[in-house]
Amino acid sequence: MLNTANITRERLGAEGLEWDNELSSHSAAFAAARDALLSRTDDESAMLGWVGLPEDAAMLAAAQKLAAQYAGKFDDLIVLGIGGSSLGGLAIITALQHPYRALQGKSGHGMRVHFVENVDGDSISALLEVLDPKRTLVNVISKSGTTTETMSAYLICKAWLEASVGANWSEQIVATTDPVKGVLRPMVAQYGFSALSVPPSVGGRFSVFSSVGTLPALLAGVDVAALLRGASRANQEFKTQSLSDNAAMQFALANILYAARGKNIVVLMPYSTRARFIADWFAQLWAESLGKIHRDGHRTGTTPVKAVGATDQHSVVQLFMEGPNDKLIAFVRFEAAGKETLIPNSEPTQPDMNYLANKSFQTLLNAEQAATANALRTMEKPNLTFALEALTAENLGWLMQTLMLSTAIVGEIWGIDAFNQPGVELGKKFTYALMGRPGFEDERKRLEAEGVTG
Repeated sequence: MLNTANITRERLGAEGLEWDNELSSHSAAFAAARDALLSRTDDESAMLGWVGLPEDAAMLAAAQKLAAQYAGKFDDLIVLGIGGSSLGGLAIITALQHPYRALQGKSGHGMRVHFVENVDGDSISALLEVLDPKRTLVNVISKSGTTTETMSAYLICKAWLEASVGANWSEQIVATTDPVKGVLRPMVAQYGFSALSVPPSVGGRFSVFSSVGTLPALLAGVDVAALLRGASRANQEFKTQSLSDNAAMQFALANILYAARGKNIVVLMPYSTRARFIADWFAQLWAESLGKIHRDGHRTGTTPVKAVGATDQHSVVQLFMEGPNDKLIAFVRFEAAGKETLIPNSEPTQPDMNYLANKSFQTLLNAEQAATANALRTMEKPNLTFALEALTAENLGWLMQTLMLSTAIVGEIWGIDAFNQPGVELGKKFTYALMGRPGFEDERKRLEAEGVTG
């Protein structure tokens, strides 16, 4: 459910929206934008294949079959990926696996999962120092196989396995890549890697419900079928509900209207330590999809900011409260905890503490979220809340698919391509040149002439 009370004129005053009127006046435009998006899902070049992933039974079955082959054989999984090839899986596993799985040893459920996202030699070498190579599986995720950060990590993991495992090293690598092309496909054939495909019509930041996200989640012991059920539910709501009931479209509309008012920052603030990386995943999704140069030359996009409640009430919320009124803040709230933990009455003679006695930590966390939302409202700072019953696989799937659909509809309304990333590609091109990749010699010379060196 999306609670929009704190963006209404009634609750927020001059900074609020005439929400019922906005829903009515934009209903036809949003229905048309939705229909336009859905009409292109069968066009591979439109990059909308992600919409149907929650209902793709064959893709789920392939990931489940492969995951079953590794059950009990390995203790640790290294995921090599960056951006969309990593953040979704990281968000899901952090949210749904035991929070301290790494400390449970072999007794825990699912593999311990380690995400290698950056070309930080200190952290990569330190990880390899503490893992047992004979009990470690490596999942290299790159659609093209040319992602510099991912492939450099692959090279060191391959050398580590070769040195420690010997001739059977390739049995401990799984490639998740394009079904027919790219650098990794010939290597799959050459070395005999197990492999899963990323549909050509699915881009990285929208790939969380493809094998990119589902295989690591399955190996971590996550209920992926439930995750996809929730995502499918979000699809059905998006396709069938009008704007007045549609969470994905309402979140999009609120962002569009406030962007037009000059509020160029959107904050996602889950009140959950376990769900904290949902904000990181959303930041990439939103920024890379919507930060574009429009065909008429103007620049689009609002800047995503990530925060975690209640921790960041003691840091950035001060800015949210009394700083510039340039933000729309979206909270994520879970009504019930996975494990209801009560606060004991350990200091019965201390009234400044014992008022907490026998209340649950989740009750406290939710009170802090409600208090923060209302405090922001009193300062005329617009905010809304995704309120979910609990942090379950199904609810998480619903939330992530809802946010992807919302991102797509904003792009459609703004008239931009939400599924490319030309600004990112230019930096990649310069990196290839500086690192001496074949075919980029002329670009390297131009960079050197400009005084740019690695």
